[in-house]
Amino acid sequence: MDKKEEFKVFLKNNPDLINYIKENNGSIQKLYEVYDVYGDNKEVWDKYKKESRSIDLNNLKDIVKNIDVNSIKGHIDSAQKVVDLVKELTSKVGNNYNKIKKPLSPKNIEGLFDD
Repeated sequence: MDKKEEFKVFLKNNPDLINYIKENNGSIQKLYEVYDVYGDNKEVWDKYKKESRSIDLNNLKDIVKNIDVNSIKGHIDSAQKVVDLVKELTSKVGNNYNKIKKPLSPKNIEGLFDD
């Protein structure tokens, strides 16, 4: 297997490196150059993997910090009101359905008109 094919297999086995490229606007070419020099030396690649994971954790921390719990509670309360309203309307429709008069059947009118 040539070096290029080995690198493809290496990337498939290390998806963190693809994440590193996406998050840091890196290039596969640069990673290939590092692979060409160092191969799959774990010490070299741990740098890329750890940095990728720390970015994910930092992003997660920022997202959690920016969550407005009162806003979420307000949205949940609004949704609950809508559910209660729909429930009330459907129960009223169900109760009124039995009260609706059924259409009358047509009557025979042939005998009513004498010519």
